[in-house]
Amino acid sequence: MTDFALQAKNLSKHYDDGIARIDVLCDVSLGIARGELVAVIGASGSGKSTLLHALGLLDLPSSGSVLVAGQTSEGLSESARSRLRNRELGFVYQFHHLLPEFTALDNVAMPLIVRREPRDVARVEALKVLEMVGLSARTTHYPGQLSGGERQRVALARALVARPACVLADEPTGNLDRHTAHQMFKLLKQVNTESNTAFLIVTHDPELAALADRRLHMDAGRLVDAP
Repeated sequence: MTDFALQAKNLSKHYDDGIARIDVLCDVSLGIARGELVAVIGASGSGKSTLLHALGLLDLPSSGSVLVAGQTSEGLSESARSRLRNRELGFVYQFHHLLPEFTALDNVAMPLIVRREPRDVARVEALKVLEMVGLSARTTHYPGQLSGGERQRVALARALVARPACVLADEPTGNLDRHTAHQMFKLLKQVNTESNTAFLIVTHDPELAALADRRLHMDAGRLVDAP
């Protein structure tokens, strides 16, 4: 039996604009095994970000269910969903969303601090993942003192610090130059292999998608295997 880090079962999402129903996700089912790297590609407006928000427990689907590390999110209160999200999921976005008033170390420690881990324990764990992404020499630097690639590596470390079952990445190299993006590609694959953490990456970049164990294509709210 496959040990899934993240599953979606018959996910649908629609909106009513007052005139007609708009279907954004249409009966999407997906299973991501622990340690698997899956890329989702597709045109803008195809439903990729909506899927990511639903899988990340940031938005409720109109129907269907999401299971994170084997635990269903269906019927959970918002606080319980937040706890599950904080414990089992990590997020990396196109823009790093680091807190400018905190050092790299404290930015990475923040998910553990939010869950009320002692600050010194959180910092020890943060240092471990900053070393993993090659930034042990930049721990006391603030986001404004880091390059774009370094900021994204800090964001990746923050996503990993809680040892999540799965990291969801939305265009993680979309704001980087080509050379820095290539370095980030290699790092994502390295971390995926070394940590056995599952990754679901939404991207327009065929080079990043080619690194994945499996590629899926989103088209008009439906998910199919990519060629």
